[in-house]
Amino acid sequence: MTIQQPPKRVSQQPHASAAAAPATPVLALAASDSLALPRVLPFVTYVGFIIVADVLERFGTHANTLRWLYPAKIALVLAMLLAWRKQYHELRSVPARQDMVAALGIGAGVFVLWIALDADWMQFGTPRGFDPTGARGQTDWLLVAVRVGGAALVVPLMEELFWRSFLLRWLQRRDFMALRPAHAGLRATTISILLFGIEHNLWLAGICAGIAYTVLYMRSETLWTPILGHAVTNGLLAAWIMATGSWTYW
Repeated sequence: MTIQQPPKRVSQQPHASAAAAPATPVLALAASDSLALPRVLPFVTYVGFIIVADVLERFGTHANTLRWLYPAKIALVLAMLLAWRKQYHELRSVPARQDMVAALGIGAGVFVLWIALDADWMQFGTPRGFDPTGARGQTDWLLVAVRVGGAALVVPLMEELFWRSFLLRWLQRRDFMALRPAHAGLRATTISILLFGIEHNLWLAGICAGIAYTVLYMRSETLWTPILGHAVTNGLLAAWIMATGSWTYW
């Protein structure tokens, strides 16, 4: 089942979840799987907040109130990640220096693609975006700081644990922690990349990002490389958004 928000609620950001296609089917599994739960539930929680925000908006909740759901969402997801930190055995593997350099370069490349692949046919709907300007016309820099921190630090960790460490390997083998990343097959790789792509408003850019992060993961066989690449993409995008005022990408 795919959960898709109305167009105005869709985000162009490479981490905001507009669809939760894989989340619902695997949630039942995660509830009874001690290995899956710490990797699935933070992502499902993140998506759940987006759905709640959409419902509240439909019932007339003011936009200024809804903006504070993001800090609450990030705080809860971060708390879950910290609570389960000892369960993330895949994070104990330190990448080689050349893999880290590759992650930095690929993350920057994905950022360039993200702002370039924005033709009408490359996206779903018309995003409303996140505008940090308050009722008095002043930018709420506290909200901006939380948004940047969430995008560049919390979301890459949360999403890579779900999309790459869990889903990519789970689609290949239910005992996913026993599977080396490089041994994920074509079917599992293709499905996970496509789902990651259509999760985003900029679906073509999302697919390109999914390919890039998956290649980093499978070649280095450590989750830190796609996390680093994802963080670089989101961090550069955040800097670009603030510099240009292109809030629709948030």
